Amino acid sequence: MFGVIRRWSLGPLAVLLLGGCMMQKEHDRIMGLEQARFGAAAEQHRQEMAAAQAQIMTLQNEMMELKKTLAERDQQLAEAATAYAALEKKLDDATALNEQLRLTLERAGKSVDQLVAQKGDLAKALEDTKARLEELRKAQEAAQKRAALYQQLLAKFKGMIDAGDLSIVVRNGRMVLQLRNDVLFDSGKVSLKGEGEVALREVAKVLATLDDRDFQVAGHTDNVPISTDRFPSNWELSTARAVNVVKFLEGEGVKPSLLSAAGYGEYDPVASNDVADGKAKNRRIEIVLQPNLSELVKIPGLGGE
Repeated sequence: MFGVIRRWSLGPLAVLLLGGCMMQKEHDRIMGLEQARFGAAAEQHRQEMAAAQAQIMTLQNEMMELKKTLAERDQQLAEAATAYAALEKKLDDATALNEQLRLTLERAGKSVDQLVAQKGDLAKALEDTKARLEELRKAQEAAQKRAALYQQLLAKFKGMIDAGDLSIVVRNGRMVLQLRNDVLFDSGKVSLKGEGEVALREVAKVLATLDDRDFQVAGHTDNVPISTDRFPSNWELSTARAVNVVKFLEGEGVKPSLLSAAGYGEYDPVASNDVADGKAKNRRIEIVLQPNLSELVKIPGLGGE
């Protein structure tokens, strides 16, 4: 009788022990999966941080180039000021000499026309130097404004730059905001995505404060052809995307008189279309910050903004 009771009492215990082992194995399996997922996320985060750091280094290099240009303008201004002082002294000397010679020529009965002409030439040279000094001063002010605006944009867009959604480059003397197409649009589409509207809303807040600039919104694609009834080529696709961005910025408070749209299709790449990474960089929307026409500075030998 005792043996029977003992066999019955060991049965539930074995079941409990077996169930416990199975639960422990499931727990270990889940923990292993979580650890693997966490490790992959950490690696992705590390890569994103490295990419952001590289972007920051690029922007810092571009800022150094701007500072170098500003220093060169300062040097040219100093040289022009020295030339102005030298010409002014020459004019004073010539005026004094002219007076002495005039008296001498009057006594000798000779003409002073040649000395008067010389004085006129020096006076014209002095006026030309004054005009150049004023142009250099305006150019220096413009360079200082560009450097200040560059720093301002870096600070205001820091979050988007760090996230890799936006970059700021200086090309042909103009600042350009570059936004990835995959943030703004689905492939082959022109309607803004939700995250694209969020990004452009942040951009619009900043652009609305810059009344002294015009903004050209430029659409760009890679060289993968498209052929639909609505978009026979990348020309139409890039232009339609640029127009939709302009309309969105206008709706967010940017003055429409400061906006323009252009589509470049695949014909203004910033990277090679032979590799996937290059294609991704070429699929972009650019917002080019242009000076108002009334503020353009033309300087012979230096070029305007």
